Amino acid sequence: MSRSVSVAAISLAVFGVVASPLCAEEVLWPGFLGPNRNGYVDYFPSSIQWPERLTRAWRIEVGSGYGSPAVFEQTAFLHTRQGNDEVLQSIDLPSGKVNWKKTAATPFKTGGGGEYHGKGPKSCPTLSAGRVFTFGISGVLTAWDAKSGRQLWQRNDDGRFKRSHPNWGACMSPLVADEKVIIRFGTDEEGELTAFDVATGETAWTYGNEGPSYASPLLAELGGVQQVVEWNHDSLIGVDLATGDLLWSHPFPHVGTDQNMPTPAVHKERIYLGAENRGLHCFEPQRNGAEWSVKKRWTQKEIALDMSSAVVHGDRLYGHSHYRKGQLFTVELATGRIVWRGPGRAGQHATFLALPKHIVTLLNTGHLKVLPTGTDQYQEAASWQVAETQTWAPPVILPTGFLVKDTQTLTLWSLPSAEGDKASNE
Repeated sequence: MSRSVSVAAISLAVFGVVASPLCAEEVLWPGFLGPNRNGYVDYFPSSIQWPERLTRAWRIEVGSGYGSPAVFEQTAFLHTRQGNDEVLQSIDLPSGKVNWKKTAATPFKTGGGGEYHGKGPKSCPTLSAGRVFTFGISGVLTAWDAKSGRQLWQRNDDGRFKRSHPNWGACMSPLVADEKVIIRFGTDEEGELTAFDVATGETAWTYGNEGPSYASPLLAELGGVQQVVEWNHDSLIGVDLATGDLLWSHPFPHVGTDQNMPTPAVHKERIYLGAENRGLHCFEPQRNGAEWSVKKRWTQKEIALDMSSAVVHGDRLYGHSHYRKGQLFTVELATGRIVWRGPGRAGQHATFLALPKHIVTLLNTGHLKVLPTGTDQYQEAASWQVAETQTWAPPVILPTGFLVKDTQTLTLWSLPSAEGDKASNE
C-alpha cells in the first residue's frame, strides 16, 4: 500500500507549523464544519487534477457514532462508542496508531424510531487551545487535555431536566468562542442554552427554556453584534455572545414527526434554514438601534432538508433534499431559485464542504463526490467509493486528502503527491 506525501509534511510546508503546545490559531480542523464552522476550506488548492482513485493510507477500527475527528498537526481526536462506553481517542495521522484512549461508561436507550441510528455519540468533538470538548449522546459535556487525555472538567444538567438530551440523544457539536464553550442541555419540552468558561467549566451565562434540537449552534456577526445563532426545538434565535441576552427570535418549531435537525447556514447577514417536509427558507435579522426584527426573504417549497446541513459557496447554497429519495441541489442565495437538481435516489443523507472551486459531498452510501461550482447543471468532477458501510459522519479535508468515518472504522484517503505517485484503491 503506497503513501503519498505525509499529512504532517504538507501541514508543515503549507502552514509553517512547528512542534509546540496546541494553539487555537494552529488547529487545522477544530471540529464540525471545518476551520471556520461554515463548511468552507480555504487552504485547499484551487487548481487540482482529481485522480480516478484515491490511495488508502490506513484504516483502523474506532467504534460507532456519527462524529468526525478534530485535527491538530499530526493528531486527530475522535469520539465514538465501543460497546457500553463512549471513547475519546488521540490518533497519530501519519500511521493511524492510537496515542491514547479514554473511556467512559455511557449506557443509553435510543428513543423509539431512532434505533437504526444507534447510540451515538452523534456530535463532533471541538478542539481549541489545547483542549478537546466532547458532547456525549446522554448530554454530558466534557473538557479534556489534548496532549494527555486527562479529564479537565465535566458538566450536564440532569439535576434540572432529569436528562440533558432530547428523545434521540444529544447531537449538537460544542461551539467554542470568546473563551466560552456553548451547548444546550434539556429535553424536547424544555432546556437551556449555556456558556461555560473553557478553562474552569464555570457557567458564564444561560439563556432560555426551549428544548434542544439536533442542530448545532453557530457564531455570526449580525447587525454589528457577535452572537450565537441557534435553531432549537421551538425557534431560530440570536443570543449575544458576551452576555447571553436574547437579541431576536423567530418561531420555527418541531412539527409532528418532522424534527428540527439541519444546522442553518449563515452568510452576509442572512440565515438559510431547511426543515424536514417544510422547505428551505431565508431569514434576515435586522437591527434598528436596540430593537431587532426578523424578515423572511424567500421560501422554496420544492426541496427540503431532513438531517443534512447545507453550505454556502459564492452566491449559491448547496445541499441535499430528502424529496425524491434523496437529491443533491443548488439554489441562488438571493432568490431561492433552484439552479439544478441532481438525480433522485441519491441516498438518505449527505454532508457538504466547500473548496475554492468545488463542493465535496459525502453520501451515506459511502460515495465521496466532488462537484464543480458555478455550473448551471449537475456535474461531477470526481467520485470515489470510500466506504463499504454507511457514512453519516462529515468528512475531514486535509491538505493531502480526506478522513472518512464509516459505521465502525476511520480511513485516511490520500491524494497523489506532486511527484505523481500512482494511486491505488487497496
